[in-house]
Amino acid sequence: MSNLLQYESSLYLQQHASNPVNWYPWGEKALELAKEKNMPIFLSIGYSSCHWCHVMEQESFENNEIAQILNANFISIKVDKEERSDIDKYFQEIYTLMNGRSGGWPTSIFLTPELKPFYSATYIPPVPKHGMMAFDELLGLIEKKYKSDSNLLNEKGDEILNAIKPKMKIEATKLDIDIVNIFTKQAKSIFDNENGGFGKAPKFPQVSTYLTLMECYKITKDKELLEMLGKSLVSMVKGGFYDSVNGGFYRYSTDEKWLVPHYEKMTYDNGLLVQLYLQAYELTNNEIFKSIAVQTVDFMVENMRDDGLFCASHFVENDNMIIDTKVITSWNSMMIKSLFFASKIDIKYLEIAKNSLSSLIGKVFIDNTLYHTSIGNVQPTVNAFLEDYAYFSDLLIEAYISTDNRNYLEFAGDICNEAILKFYKNRHWSYANGLFASKAETHDSSYPSSLAMILSSLESLTWLGLNDYSRIVGDTLEVHSYSLMRQPISSPTLTSVAVRYLNKN
Repeated sequence: MSNLLQYESSLYLQQHASNPVNWYPWGEKALELAKEKNMPIFLSIGYSSCHWCHVMEQESFENNEIAQILNANFISIKVDKEERSDIDKYFQEIYTLMNGRSGGWPTSIFLTPELKPFYSATYIPPVPKHGMMAFDELLGLIEKKYKSDSNLLNEKGDEILNAIKPKMKIEATKLDIDIVNIFTKQAKSIFDNENGGFGKAPKFPQVSTYLTLMECYKITKDKELLEMLGKSLVSMVKGGFYDSVNGGFYRYSTDEKWLVPHYEKMTYDNGLLVQLYLQAYELTNNEIFKSIAVQTVDFMVENMRDDGLFCASHFVENDNMIIDTKVITSWNSMMIKSLFFASKIDIKYLEIAKNSLSSLIGKVFIDNTLYHTSIGNVQPTVNAFLEDYAYFSDLLIEAYISTDNRNYLEFAGDICNEAILKFYKNRHWSYANGLFASKAETHDSSYPSSLAMILSSLESLTWLGLNDYSRIVGDTLEVHSYSLMRQPISSPTLTSVAVRYLNKN
């Protein structure tokens, strides 16, 4: 038995193609059917290497009784968050608003046919536990409520949608170089002096925080910052978080001591960590950092690269190793940039970097249109989001610096100009346009924010003399100055851009 996901190219959607649930991919067919049958929508968002996504699939989506309830009373839609990050970001904001805390995956959203959200959750168990209702019981309650009082659910949905509309109120404050001291003080306050890293388990690498700490060290010469950097970078490679056998970093450590990893390797993590270790080597001359960077590059090139490009993730499922082969523009840009970085210590990586960049351009830049993702030989259909423009232009700038080929620089300028036209309006940046338009985030999450990275590219292009984007950079920083000066630790990359801008001006 197969559902409509069998025709999709996404590995995550393919993983659900044999479920007894009558899944639909996101699209007009599913949305029109929900309206035609006046049935609520069950939207499930996840990704191929998500552990709890697989748990919920095995427990509920492969359960015939639960599938019958879904098929009879709901239009069920599956979304790959890595393929449609605009949909994911939109509904993560809705989840946060409805629950008062950040979400995770799988994300489970119930909507009216008009796409008004009225209930949201993450993982839902098949039986009652941990204070959560069983999935089939929840479905029964929602079914009855929708049939008896759909007007109330529509009203609740309207409230949520009105609440997430972007607010243009600007709380500005003076942005000054004291942001360096505020950032370092906040970083020290959450630093784990025993194990390295920030906060408690689970521990993520938080590359952007260390990169900004290095910039702060260059300004303040505060040796404690260098000690924090060294402690963390050494600690991260002593335990299981770093794969000392095969090379490469896992996504995060489940414990405070970096011993037990979550067994998935992501292209974006490894690309950023290579850049971090190489910059740390440049600053400290610690040969360990150089060695780890080289081993990681070699692992990525040998195990996660196909036809010049890097797959999204590499993970274990049922004791089998699974290379998710989708090519994501922003993630590949991070990894290819790290190859250009690596070429400064070993020239052999330069041709690999140039060839990979050429492959990426051929794969995702078609007829002067940049796309977010490409899978196999299928024509890409999802237009690029701000993060793709931001990281792709950042890569092109690094390619220019590494090769002195001005074509890369001018291409970066074209990409940034297009990003301004698409995503910048009235001093605000959006992440995506269209039905799931959402504001660009300033906080760094798994990797630096798209807003910070596009500003970084604009600042670099200004410094390189291609064009003067100082007005746009300055206006954007002013819009976010109040939150940035209060809590720079939440936005390390934007803090770094602000420091560059202030030092220049």
